Amino acid sequence: MKRAKFLRSAAVLSVGGIAAKAIGALYRIPLSNLLGGFGMGLYHMAYPLYCVLLAFSSAGIPTAFSRLIARETARGQGSRETLRTALRLFAGLGLCGAALMCLIAPLMSRLQGQAELSACYTALAPSVFFVSLIAVLRGYFQGKSRMAPTAVSELCEELVKAGAGLLFARRFSEDPVRAVVWCLAAVSLSEAAALLYLMLRVRGAECGPSLSARRTSGSEVFFSALPVMASAGLMPLSRTADSVLVVRLLPQSSVRAVSLYGLYAGGALSLVSLPATACYGLAAASVPAVSRACARGDGAEAQHRALWALFLTLLLSLPCALGLFFLARPVVSLLYPALAAGDRETLVSLVRLLSVSAVSIAGVDTLAACLAGMGRAKHAALSMLLAVTLKFLLQWWLVPALSVIGAAVAANASYLVAFFLDLFYTVRKKRVKQHDNHCKSRNGAGRSLPSGAGGAEAGGRSACADRRNSLGADA
Repeated sequence: MKRAKFLRSAAVLSVGGIAAKAIGALYRIPLSNLLGGFGMGLYHMAYPLYCVLLAFSSAGIPTAFSRLIARETARGQGSRETLRTALRLFAGLGLCGAALMCLIAPLMSRLQGQAELSACYTALAPSVFFVSLIAVLRGYFQGKSRMAPTAVSELCEELVKAGAGLLFARRFSEDPVRAVVWCLAAVSLSEAAALLYLMLRVRGAECGPSLSARRTSGSEVFFSALPVMASAGLMPLSRTADSVLVVRLLPQSSVRAVSLYGLYAGGALSLVSLPATACYGLAAASVPAVSRACARGDGAEAQHRALWALFLTLLLSLPCALGLFFLARPVVSLLYPALAAGDRETLVSLVRLLSVSAVSIAGVDTLAACLAGMGRAKHAALSMLLAVTLKFLLQWWLVPALSVIGAAVAANASYLVAFFLDLFYTVRKKRVKQHDNHCKSRNGAGRSLPSGAGGAEAGGRSACADRRNSLGADA
């Protein structure tokens, strides 16, 4: 993929992601006013468990599956059978995730100290199934370097969620708990709409000419996606733990602790995650670009493309972080005008403190995607595991002493650790370099053979290229 095409692909996804997030941000303003602090706290306490189940059924699938599709496309193989296999596999996982969410909803709501959350989880459960299929279809299009279907489906999600959510919130505004349940049901409705759109798009795409197909087993699809799923799922898992741990560690009453958690998770973290959304296109476009370079055995080119994507990510996210730090007060006043004065000041402090994570979150997303494209997703998973462990240790120490500010400090530290570890694994190339020298020596020896040995020489080159690809997957 040439640099101009890479930038176009990234721009399509980034613009779509920014537009979707803008709709989501605008949606939160009237939603916050309608639900109030306690309602927004319940709303965001339901999301972490939902995200964990998505991690086990779909998280990382667009990245992992786009890598698989890009590799098959680079080798001139068709991908329709692979798509069908993946849809069957992740439909089953999505159904299991939805059923599990309904089963553990009562237990989880008791652990979080809010019995009302049980109905919230049930309302969200169908979307676990829908998102599993959406993830596969997005990965298919992204692997083909067709980013428009993903961007349009994201817009479709946000429009349906915002429209239905505000309708339900206004209808049940006198009962915050019931309003939250119906707003979460609107999330399931929005995912169903996005899935319908993508199914129509892929059906049209399948009318084109067919390439030579290679049968791909469900186990091959699953195990190629497993490291990416682990990496992508660790942070949602940690946020689920946050919804229990942070709320219980806060030295305030139960209702006040829920409100503070809502300010932290639903307000500050949502704002500092916006730059990562703007950079999402860079991460998604990097996967097929890096994967194709690795499929050709060109590790240096794959690394160059990964670092180029990181440079563009930092170029976009650094100004956003500075803007969040210096403009936190007017941004919070604009987006959350109904907040009480004390809550507004708390949110301003959280946004300023977490602004550094606007850069590190975006960088982690891009580097993790590039590592997946290189076949090194297990290293991204290891980085995130270490970062999450550090975050929990800091929360135990800081939250009782600093209240919700301690949670923000712990989050900053964890994202920075994940960023620098991912960067280290991206630039590390010792094993690949050693093997490249070995391949060069073999090729040089092959050129010294007589003409009758040309087939053996070509076989040696092919073996070196195949081995270099497997090194990329193992490193």
